[in-house]
Amino acid sequence: MSAFLRRFLRNRGAVAGFGILMLVVVVAIFAPLLYPTSPWMMVGRPLLVPFSDGQFPFGTDMLGRDIGAGLAYGARVSILISLTSTVVAVVIGVGIGAVAGYYGGVVDDFLMRVTEIFQTVPQLAMAVVLVAIFTPNIYSIVIAISIVSWPPVARLVRGEFLSLREREFIQAATVIGLKPLRIIFGQILPNAMSPIIVTASLMVATAILTESALSFLGLGDRNMMSWGFMIGAARTMLREAPLMSILPGCAILLTVLSINLIGEGLNDALNPQLRKKGGH
Repeated sequence: MSAFLRRFLRNRGAVAGFGILMLVVVVAIFAPLLYPTSPWMMVGRPLLVPFSDGQFPFGTDMLGRDIGAGLAYGARVSILISLTSTVVAVVIGVGIGAVAGYYGGVVDDFLMRVTEIFQTVPQLAMAVVLVAIFTPNIYSIVIAISIVSWPPVARLVRGEFLSLREREFIQAATVIGLKPLRIIFGQILPNAMSPIIVTASLMVATAILTESALSFLGLGDRNMMSWGFMIGAARTMLREAPLMSILPGCAILLTVLSINLIGEGLNDALNPQLRKKGGH
C-alpha cells in the first residue's frame, strides 16, 4: 500500500485531480449548510450578474434562483448517481465476465453474444429510451446508466479470467478440490482487481456525462437540481446570460477531468511495469 501511494503521489496530475474531486465532494456534502434554502426557490432579482453581489456570488438565473445553490446541489446529484450506477454496473459486469471467463465454452459464447447486443446500441440512446419508458427519477436514471455501462467491464473481466485461469496456482486450487465460486472470488478476482479499479474510476466520469445529458434533455429527476438541467434551462438565455450555462458546464468539465486524471494515476500506480514499458 505504501508503494502504491508513493507511485500515485508522484503523478502530479492525479494529485491535482484528487484535490479537485475532494473539493467537489466537500461542497456536495455540505450543500445544505452552505445553502440552507432550496435551489428551486426564488431568492433574488432575476439575471443577477455573477460576482456583482456578495450575497449571490455566482449570480441568479432568469427566475431569481441562486446559481451557486444549484451548483452545490447539482454536485450531490452527479456524485450520487455516478457512484451508485458505477457500483451496480461493476457488480453486473464482474459477475457476467467472471462466469464467462472461468467456464468458457457455450456459457462464454452465450454471455458474450448478450454483451455484444448491448454494445451495438449507443449508450446514450439506450439510456434515453430506458429512462423515457419509466418515470424519469433518480432510480430509473441509475438503472439506465448501469444497464448501458456494464458490457465493457464484463469483457475486461472475461479477458482477465481467461488469462488467469491457466496459471499454476489456479490449477493447483482446482486439483485440491476448491469449489468454483471459491476459486473465482478467492483466487482469480483478487488478482484481476487492478484493471477493474481503473475502469471503474473512468466509468464514474462517463456516468456523470450521461446523467448530465439526460437532465439536459429533460429526462432528469424533476425534484433534484442537476448541472445538466441548469445548462438545459439556460440555453434560451445563452446570449443574454452566457455564464448561466458556462458555470455548470465548467463544473462538469472539472469533475470529469479530475476523475480521468485520478484514473490515469491509478493505472500508473497499479501497473508500474506497464508504465516503464511505455516510457521505453
